[in-house]
Amino acid sequence: MYSYINIYSKNNSLYGSISITGSKSISNRLLILKAIYKDDIHIENLSNSEDTEILKKSLISTSAILDIHHAGTAMRFLTSYFSIQEGKKIILTGSDRMKERPIFILVEALRKLGSKIDYLEKEGFPPIQILGKKILGGKIDMNAKVSSQYISSLMLIASQFQMGLKIYLKGNITSIPYIKMTFDLLTLSGIKVDWKERIIHIYPVKNKGKKYFYVESDWSSASYYYSMAAIAKKSHIILRSYNNTSLQGDKEISYIYEKYFGISTVFDKDKNVIILKKKFNFFPYKFIELNLNKTPDLAQTIVVTCAAIGIKCSFKGLETLKIKETDRLQALKNELSKFGVITKITDSCLEITDYYRKKIDKFVRIKTYQDHRMAMAFSIFGLCSNFIQIENPNVVEKSYPNFWKDLKSLGFLIDYYE
Repeated sequence: MYSYINIYSKNNSLYGSISITGSKSISNRLLILKAIYKDDIHIENLSNSEDTEILKKSLISTSAILDIHHAGTAMRFLTSYFSIQEGKKIILTGSDRMKERPIFILVEALRKLGSKIDYLEKEGFPPIQILGKKILGGKIDMNAKVSSQYISSLMLIASQFQMGLKIYLKGNITSIPYIKMTFDLLTLSGIKVDWKERIIHIYPVKNKGKKYFYVESDWSSASYYYSMAAIAKKSHIILRSYNNTSLQGDKEISYIYEKYFGISTVFDKDKNVIILKKKFNFFPYKFIELNLNKTPDLAQTIVVTCAAIGIKCSFKGLETLKIKETDRLQALKNELSKFGVITKITDSCLEITDYYRKKIDKFVRIKTYQDHRMAMAFSIFGLCSNFIQIENPNVVEKSYPNFWKDLKSLGFLIDYYE
């Protein structure tokens, strides 16, 4: 474990080919389905992220207490999964930060459906104790504004309910692409599911054949290379195991960076790769305004890109960022101020309003707040200066363990300090 790294580049140019493992979001959903349907689900190219490894081990563990550390998806998906394991008693706990991340909406929905779940410390938050029961199902109202993972968690187990489940979505729906990803994976798995307007209907399963999945590479991880390509003077980056069709909403990064930062995405269908290329004679926007409600995991990457180039921006739809690994809006504000970036934040918005310093002429150490995306998003400042340090670099293992190794293969220089 290293306490911090110094990251920099000699010539501000990036060339190379990167292979990123399967999507964390798809992998985690398929693991729950495989746990339910056993040999009917076959998976290849699973994510090698820490989150996926924790979920995978938890599903086969014989322990009565499962510590899922910082893995928020695992906490939410396992809460639903263990609620239908008849007669099994399990305690789900996690890190100090996990104990601050709310799970009330999901627990209340499961309780209304007949689950037996108790809070062991603070009401509405982990740790929780679950006693698995047979659930009849029926219908449930869900607040769709807080986290799409609550909805996906219910969707993944609902085919095991005797009556199936109708989910009525209330309020503004956040992170719709992640709900659609769950919907698509259920359909591909042979589970009947309908989605009409604000009602998702998952039917009970009678007969389901074997299904084989090759997990496509992770677009959230790819986003950092778009950021690097936008900032580098020259770049030619190849990302392997990607194509022009995807279940992941974060593929939107390719359209955002082409329009606003001049990075085109060339799909090579025969080689199953994408190539990131800088457009000639492209003039970056002076101001960017976006609603990132559908793709909140891209927010840090895009904000830091704007900061490194010197673009003012206004991003909305970021209410879920406050309940992630850290309060990501406050973390962005704190760390960007070290570069002379003036930001304004609310509960759901972030704006870069001005800059009071351009040149980085002394060491700036980035605090990562136990958040993998803070470390990876801010790494691109290594293209702008030799004075960038990032604390707790091992935090990237949560979603992208090979990140620093892959950056070195592109030409970054990284010094490690214990």
